[in-house]
Amino acid sequence: MPRIKTFLALACLTTTLGAQPTDRASRIADSVLKLMTLDEKIGQLVQAPGQWNQTGPAAPAGGEQGIREGKIGSFLSLWGAAETRKLQRIAVNESRLHVPLLFAMDVIHGWRTIFPVPLGEAATWDPTAVERSARVAAVEASAFGIHWTFAPMVDIARDARWGRIVEGSGEDPFLGSVMAAARVRGFQNGPPNTTLLATVKHFAAYGAAEGGRDYDTAELSERTLWETYLPPYEAAVRAGAATIMSSFNDIGGTPAHASRWLLSEVLRGQWGFRGLVVSDWAGIEQLMPHGVAATKAEAATRAMNAGVDVDMSDYVYQTDLAAAVRAGTVPMAAVDSAAHRVLRAKAAFGLFADPYKHSDTTRERTAILTAENRRAAREVGREAIVLLKNDRDALPLAKRGTVAVIGPLADDRNAPLGSWNGAGRAEDVVTPLAAIREVVGASRVTYVRGVPVDTPNTDGITAAVRAARAADAVVLVLGERADMTGEASVRSSIELPGEQLLLAKAVVRAARGTRKPVVAVLMNGRPLAVPWLADSVPALVESWFLGVEHGHALADVLFGDYNPAGRLPSTFPRATGQLPMYYDHKNTGRPPEESNHYTSKYLDIPWTPQFVFGHGLSYTTFRYSVPRLSATSVRAGDSVVVEVDVTNTGRRAGDEVAQLYLRDDVATTARPVRELRGFRRLTIQPGETRHLRFVLNREAMAMLDVDLRRVVEPGTFTVWVGGSSAATNEARFTLTGDVVFLAPAPPRYH
Repeated sequence: MPRIKTFLALACLTTTLGAQPTDRASRIADSVLKLMTLDEKIGQLVQAPGQWNQTGPAAPAGGEQGIREGKIGSFLSLWGAAETRKLQRIAVNESRLHVPLLFAMDVIHGWRTIFPVPLGEAATWDPTAVERSARVAAVEASAFGIHWTFAPMVDIARDARWGRIVEGSGEDPFLGSVMAAARVRGFQNGPPNTTLLATVKHFAAYGAAEGGRDYDTAELSERTLWETYLPPYEAAVRAGAATIMSSFNDIGGTPAHASRWLLSEVLRGQWGFRGLVVSDWAGIEQLMPHGVAATKAEAATRAMNAGVDVDMSDYVYQTDLAAAVRAGTVPMAAVDSAAHRVLRAKAAFGLFADPYKHSDTTRERTAILTAENRRAAREVGREAIVLLKNDRDALPLAKRGTVAVIGPLADDRNAPLGSWNGAGRAEDVVTPLAAIREVVGASRVTYVRGVPVDTPNTDGITAAVRAARAADAVVLVLGERADMTGEASVRSSIELPGEQLLLAKAVVRAARGTRKPVVAVLMNGRPLAVPWLADSVPALVESWFLGVEHGHALADVLFGDYNPAGRLPSTFPRATGQLPMYYDHKNTGRPPEESNHYTSKYLDIPWTPQFVFGHGLSYTTFRYSVPRLSATSVRAGDSVVVEVDVTNTGRRAGDEVAQLYLRDDVATTARPVRELRGFRRLTIQPGETRHLRFVLNREAMAMLDVDLRRVVEPGTFTVWVGGSSAATNEARFTLTGDVVFLAPAPPRYH
């Protein structure tokens, strides 16, 4: 139909030359929406899953005809420059209104160049590095026709049994908010043909699933929801995230996919979000087993009326939404608004102007796994490694002598890729064993697998003991397979699986009485409970799953070419039974006391964690001065400047992560024992002193009062600045005057 083609061409010209992007995109969406039938509007809300054929991802059966008929607005898990270009050509040339498609994919921590898993990236405490990782991922994925990533996952997770803890930034809302915004910037900011639409997921509180079981209920108070779980989502929205994904869980009996309070009142009303909301996989249809919809028609009605714009994978909108509109259970205005948001996203992304801009067969070949990208993965990987323990300076290892590398993961090419590894390939991975051989020479390295990761076979222990006795140094690589974390990968125990602990005990016993260094390296996607290793192995390194350059990054640290400075984004407990465990807990009326039986603690183990949030060591040492305050008494609502000196007291340069924590000592509601309110990663030369300045503004001192209003209350506050959440250098100031009201109470849950 030439008239429509000409009209859309003029609209695209306006997009390129006209007013602000949001206004231009809205005008295009308005113009196209006026031409649509009800079925075509609903078609924009349908996201179809791709399928794998002999040549790779392709449209499902009937998908091409669905494009021609305007019944599909986007695809997920379908990529490739040639295939996306082919399907896009059908949309813009053969459908009635020529509306381009969106292609979506889970691009989480890299596309072909795989970076550390997000929990590992959070351990860098370096938002610049995290943004860089997302930028590389966007550059690579965009060449394959992908427009839209289902990342970042910003769920706060405090129960390490939950497998998806690997996809987020850990337990703290402040750190999580900083990392969420960094990832959004990395995905969305850059040359137009290299960006991806970011999706903040899973909205909301998915990480609070009971028992750590995936898809389960999140039972929590409104206060906990607002203070702990919602801040990273809001930070990502404020950073400009284009889309939001609803979560599988329910909160207070209402599944997120049916929560008008969450999606319309909070997200769109209070936060002013103008982007689109996409369901999680079949999340609308799952309102039926949730027990809040008896039929698919009821599920479609509840989701649309709540504010879910795009139906991922289950075709409930395609089959049942039109009838609901005709029956009057779904207002036409709701469908119009949802379709408008999808069209606006496509226009703002530039697809009306250039539908094929991300389907670039040349860039598909040349933009991936470049030397520069691999170098970036190695650098971010090094920053993510956390030195948990280093008794008697067991690390760094000497590059001379022989090394026994022991453990089932040391030569596993799949494990470093972690979960949700895009187009990553095992053949691209540098394993710990390969990198150690590069450093010291293959002839001086003995490798023994030892035991399987998670089966009771112990046949290899004897060979491991023999290798440990013969070598000058021992590197034990222990942990989890990549498929033991991620979606639906929940563990009832976070101890080392299989017989790996038995292997470690035998190897350490064989080396006892010698001066040879024994190093245990953890590869995992969650905090692990490893009390025996923490007590008995001289050096303990947390390496997470670092991606394609895992081995090189690890070897850089083990042999001293890089001074580790990663810090834990999640508390490491002593035992699974301590979960959930997190540093910013309430003090309770009976805080733990060794001398008083009737206090909050355990009978069989200490109440304290194995390694605290923010913990991490270095090959050098740092000294902090006592924090200096700009004033010890100010009026509520005014700022306080905190200054501290950090000195490198060792003999080599290193990075330190200075962390500032705050406590409101007495308030109208019980406050956490301390809360992270600032951090800085900085490089300090031997003998050098760096002066740091933090500003605690009224937002940093604010809390939610009994009515959930955001306020600053007068009273005393304690400040700590140091290298972890266990910092002891403190100062105190007092806020005077009246309560300062910063924001009214949010919409109350219903």
